[in-house]
Amino acid sequence: MPDIEAKRQVVDDLKNRFSRSTVAIFTDYRGLTVAEMTELRNRLRKAGVELKVVKNTLARFALRECGLEEVEPHLEGPNAVVFGYEDPVEPAKIVNDFIKEFKKLEVKAGILDRRVIKVKDIESLAALPPKEVIIAMVLGGLQGPVRGLVYVLNANLSGLARAINAIKEKREAS
Repeated sequence: MPDIEAKRQVVDDLKNRFSRSTVAIFTDYRGLTVAEMTELRNRLRKAGVELKVVKNTLARFALRECGLEEVEPHLEGPNAVVFGYEDPVEPAKIVNDFIKEFKKLEVKAGILDRRVIKVKDIESLAALPPKEVIIAMVLGGLQGPVRGLVYVLNANLSGLARAINAIKEKREAS
């Protein structure tokens, strides 16, 4: 019975990870050396992202309990899942850059905000700028109209001030 309890704990842990993550990327890690796997884990860890090698049967149980059965067809062969808990872009970037550098890791599918996404979606996600840059772009876009409004209001006020000054000078001259 302890074996069943241990498996139940693994399923609960996976369920917890799937529930908390903003992104989960399923990869086939065949062909990676221990050093390459360690390098990948280190890169992910620096970004606050986790890599977990999973047993397909236990992953299926966890996915079903989370209502994510759509991922099950991608659970063939060895699987390692990258779990990102905050910014969904950073894990995709790290995985994508690792694949470009080592040409060994293969992405199978992913989960983004509880929806199954395909490999091309993960590549598109990796092409996005980081969250901080997107926020800065949005704030810059919002700042433009406000700056224009301030300029227009200043122009009107300065025009009014010039008109009042001209009237004052005209009265003083007369």
